[in-house]
Amino acid sequence: MDRAGKKELVAALNGVFRDTNVVVIAHYSGLNVAQMQALRKQMKQAGAAVRVAKNRLAKIAVEGTEVAAITPLLRGPTLLAYSGDPVAAPKVAAEFAKANEKFVILGGAMGETPLDASAVKALAALPSLDELRAKRPRSRKFSMLPPPRSPVCCKPMPARARRHDARASFDRSQTVRMCNG
Repeated sequence: MDRAGKKELVAALNGVFRDTNVVVIAHYSGLNVAQMQALRKQMKQAGAAVRVAKNRLAKIAVEGTEVAAITPLLRGPTLLAYSGDPVAAPKVAAEFAKANEKFVILGGAMGETPLDASAVKALAALPSLDELRAKRPRSRKFSMLPPPRSPVCCKPMPARARRHDARASFDRSQTVRMCNG
């Protein structure tokens, strides 16, 4: 690789380190081409990416970015996995490491926070942003309403009593007197 190519690679890596939320560093020694392609495919499906770069160029690219804490991890045959979603890259890397013992997670960084291997695996256990969005209530209008009140006192109605519309057949003045004493 000539000097101009190295400058382009450093600039591209620097952009990656500035724009991503999480970076995972792993050793990939001993993986064959098919396994690396499978890892790249899984990362792409999760919205993450994988990059193999020379450690010296990666160290130059990481200078001045938030993820500068990963510099000591850049030794040996390292692989960089990164994503905008803070959980996507760690989740795929942890699943791939379980299936392939030659793939070893060294650590990473989330913003300015350095992560060791156990922290990356703990981050992988969290639900992704898409999963969290799917679990949130669809309509705030109905999720903010309090439970219906019993016509006899101010306590919430039991679930079986909510099935019938008991509210239509009572006098509000009696309810107020009962609740106020």
